[in-house]
Amino acid sequence: MDFEAQRRRMAVLCSHLCPPIIDSHNTQIVSTSNCSSDSTRDLVENPNFQKDCVFCKIIQGNSPAFKIYEDDMCLCILDTSPLSRGHSLLIPKHHFCALDATPPSVIAAMCSKIPFISNAIKKATGCDSFNLLVNNGAAAGQVIFHTHIHIIPRKTHDRLWASESLRRLSLKLDQEAPHLAESIREHLLLEINEEECKDQGPALAGNCRD
Repeated sequence: MDFEAQRRRMAVLCSHLCPPIIDSHNTQIVSTSNCSSDSTRDLVENPNFQKDCVFCKIIQGNSPAFKIYEDDMCLCILDTSPLSRGHSLLIPKHHFCALDATPPSVIAAMCSKIPFISNAIKKATGCDSFNLLVNNGAAAGQVIFHTHIHIIPRKTHDRLWASESLRRLSLKLDQEAPHLAESIREHLLLEINEEECKDQGPALAGNCRD
């Protein structure tokens, strides 16, 4: 990773760790939710949270943020280092390090709120479109390792992504594509078998590995 990429990642991280001072008289701050505790000691001991995770601290009410939505499963806050006006983060209330480590039921609960939240964001910002973005893993640009989904309002010709002007690659239909598709299907079957083994319990685990 080059110096400029490192600088951008650190700037994003610092913006979350040190959000601007918020006037509680004029701004609705993320409050301590029903699933949270009242002390930092409980935050450390609660297996649903991570001690040094900025999003866990926000969920617990121990760090300020601009809340725009909250329910029993997730909350949505304004990104303090937005790519566009209204850029928001949808976050599960339990700590999962990445999307692929998050239970499907939690992802489903989060995604079910996206049309509702994004429509409100579009109306408030005067945008007619939005990007839905997940940075999953360090190589993909993930900085805070607590699952979160970016909702990024867009306007025509805003030129937000440099990649939008890049030439797209062509899929090699007669060579790479069939092998790639088959490999993905095989890995999906392995994942399905592993999930079925977990559901059946440890007694059948040996048979599942055969």
